[in-house]
Formats: sequence, structure tokens, C-alpha cells
Amino acid sequence: MQSPAVNVMVKAARLGGNVLLRSINRLDALNVVQKQRMDYASEVDADAEKAIVKELRRAYPEYGVLGEESGHQAGRNGRLQWVIDPLDGTSNYLRGFPHYCVSIALVDNGEPIDAVIFDPLRNELFTASRGAGAVLNDKKIRVADRKDLAGTVVGTGFPPRERARASAQLKCVDSLLVHAEDVRRTGSAALDLAYVACGRLDAYFEAGVKAWDIAAGVLLVREAGGRVCDFRGANTARMDERGPEARPLIAANVRVADELQKLVVNTGYAAAFN
Repeated sequence: MQSPAVNVMVKAARLGGNVLLRSINRLDALNVVQKQRMDYASEVDADAEKAIVKELRRAYPEYGVLGEESGHQAGRNGRLQWVIDPLDGTSNYLRGFPHYCVSIALVDNGEPIDAVIFDPLRNELFTASRGAGAVLNDKKIRVADRKDLAGTVVGTGFPPRERARASAQLKCVDSLLVHAEDVRRTGSAALDLAYVACGRLDAYFEAGVKAWDIAAGVLLVREAGGRVCDFRGANTARMDERGPEARPLIAANVRVADELQKLVVNTGYAAAFN
């Protein structure tokens, strides 16, 4: 049985998704700002986040908020907060590339306990509550049952803020392709994690991801029977404003995650973060 909070999160995610869909035919007219080098946001990101936060705070006014666009807003409840990415895959969205989502997690003292990822284009709704499993459109999902990296399809990303370590990452990918069938770069970390949870991807690894990129997806993978760790095999850091600004992440079933983590270390990619 998933938490009652998930119902509110689903409504909020659908409201945010509707904001995204209303603007897909006027992309050329959107006001776009560059937050950092090759890191963009638009008025749609901000409008979607406002709609999401309004709905969440209507039901749970005491919870804090950590949003990609609005930053951290403390709540009366010091443990619980919403971690929100109103548009994960902004670059895709602004180019008309049809792959992006809304991501919302409820985090308790840094650990995600409820999660919703909504793909408004495909009307796909991924939900999870801690201890209750993961679901895609009311159907239980599980990570892929792979024994090792052989034949896997692995998701990753090349974020602009990680370009100084791109050569180390590409060396890792070169070694990975000795075993894997292919590597996908979709442009949405949240959907990558949701796809690992339902078996569309066998694994995912990326560095430089932030709490709002991955908080919901991390719980989805865990509840779908998978493992999530950093490049050294340790548990993921806090998923709130007290965690690191960015972090490396690996997600897969337990056997594939272990093998991928060792490959990341053996190729020297993990050492690039020392």
C-alpha cells in the first residue's frame, strides 16, 4: 500500500505536466535563461514548479521544499521536505526532443520515502513508497534480471559541469562497451532511473547529478529491487539541502551494480573524484 502522500504528489505532478504540455507549441517564444554554462531554464520550468509547490503545500503546508528553480524553503517540520524537479530534461524540452518528465520526492531527514516521476507525453506515471514497491501506471515493476554486464543497455549522461572529467568517463565507457550491448544518453536522469526501475535500462551511471535530479528515481530503483550507490560502492548521500551539491551515482540490480561499480574504479573514473 503506497503512502497517502503519493496521491497528492500525483496530482501535483500532473498539474506540472499540464504546464509543460501547454507550452510545447510555442517553444520559440519562451523566455530562456542560462543558469550556468550550457545549463538552461525557461519560464515553463518556473511556472511548473509554482503549480507543483502550490498543490503540495495546500495539502502539507508544514513540509519544506527543495526545488531546482526556487531553491530551499524551510518548513515547520524540520525532517520532511519535497524535493522537486519540475522539468527534468529542459534541454530536450526546449529543442522539441520528446523526452522529459516531472520528478517529485518526499524526503525524510535526507532519505526519500515517497516518489513520483511523471512523463506527460507518454502519460506514464511511476510511483513508489518506501517498503511498498514501485509501480508504473498501477502495475508493479522490477529491475531487469541480468547476471552481469554482458549484453546490457546502460544509461549515462555528460553534464556540462562534469566536462573536466569527460576523458575519464569516456575511458570508462570504452571499457564498458567491451561487455555492454550499448550505452544510452537520454538527457533526463530522472527518467533514466525510472527506466532502470522498470527494466527498460539495465543500469545507469552518472556524475554531477543533484538531489532534485535523482531523489525520486533512487527510491523507485530501490523499491523495484535494485541497488543504488556511489562510484565507491557507498550508500548515496543525503537527498536534501544538507547533502552535497552534486554526486556520482550507479543504479542497477545488485549483481550489475556491483560489476559496474568495480569497472568505474578499475578504469580510473572513480579516482577522478579524489
